Amino acid sequence: MQRSAPSSKSKLPNLGQYAGLLVFILFLIFPLYWMFVTSFKDNSVLFQIPPEWIPKKPVLAHYVKLFADNYFVIYYRNSLFVSGCTTLITLLVAMFAGYGFSRFHFKFKNFLMFAILSTQMLPVVSLLIALYAMYKSYGLLNTHAGLVIALTTASLPFSIWMIKVFFDNIPHSLEEAAKIDGCSRFGILFRIIFPLSKPGIFSVGIYTFILSWDDLLYSLTLINKDNLRTLNPGISIRYMGEVAYDWANIMTVCVTATIPIVILFLFFQKYMVAGLTAGAVKE
Repeated sequence: MQRSAPSSKSKLPNLGQYAGLLVFILFLIFPLYWMFVTSFKDNSVLFQIPPEWIPKKPVLAHYVKLFADNYFVIYYRNSLFVSGCTTLITLLVAMFAGYGFSRFHFKFKNFLMFAILSTQMLPVVSLLIALYAMYKSYGLLNTHAGLVIALTTASLPFSIWMIKVFFDNIPHSLEEAAKIDGCSRFGILFRIIFPLSKPGIFSVGIYTFILSWDDLLYSLTLINKDNLRTLNPGISIRYMGEVAYDWANIMTVCVTATIPIVILFLFFQKYMVAGLTAGAVKE
């Protein structure tokens, strides 16, 4: 018996879902698009009604002016350095801590894990006063090392939990077979566990880099010298005025600041998705 062709009514819900998804995607992308096109407009046309959806006379003066500003280059370099160091240290600590929580059984293990994660409940603002006083007594104010330590402690709890899930999914039999072959504990880590946990390591690295790159409160509070500031406090202090705003220049700065994050998502989005969904489904 031949099956009847699906009716056109059954296709209508799918079309409605796709249309709704398209509207939602456009809603999310539009701010990025508007930020991008605004960076190529002159300030005289920014407040026209109706607005210019596509610049009629695009200008590059804002980008030329921005990269000619030595302070912007300093802010950008500082952000890359701080974010890179924070990511490397967080990955190193999270991998060993996550492996320890995944493979070893010891007293108060669950309590310690939840105690580490509970630090995420505290808002950053409530920690800044005590952290500032502590940093002042230890001479860590206005240093990139102090900022890296603060950002590392902020990103470690969730990173440890995330990477532990990947270690839990690796069979113990692989380690037992490696031990029989004479492999040491560190050999098992670097030859078997870490290569198999590559998606988790990438997802933790992306999460940490984004967290440190987007930081404002820690860097604004702990660093007061202009030549040591990172990008976000530099933008808020140097490029945003008290009374008037050069919106085209601000949008140019923001476009340039989002480039590393866009590159990360373009090339490593599958690892980020794998890290966020790890442990959601178990066989």
